[in-house]
Amino acid sequence: CVMSSTENERLRAIIAGLLAERGDTRPFENTESLFLSGRLDSMAATHLIIAIETEFGVEIGGADFDVSLLDSIEEMTSLVA
Repeated sequence: CVMSSTENERLRAIIAGLLAERGDTRPFENTESLFLSGRLDSMAATHLIIAIETEFGVEIGGADFDVSLLDSIEEMTSLVA
């Protein structure tokens, strides 16, 4: 599944906002690790899940959800496409 540029821009805006809330305004690539690198933490994961569910009208949360699926923009593609 190929992500449209609009989906990409929407995901990047969500991530940029979460990073900025944590004082991180450095650029990031679509393939860059966001959680394993420590740029985002578990609290950010919760906010990210809610934001993706709201923005894209999908349900991705749940007790058995693997947060590694959110580690990069590229990996998020399968969740919103």
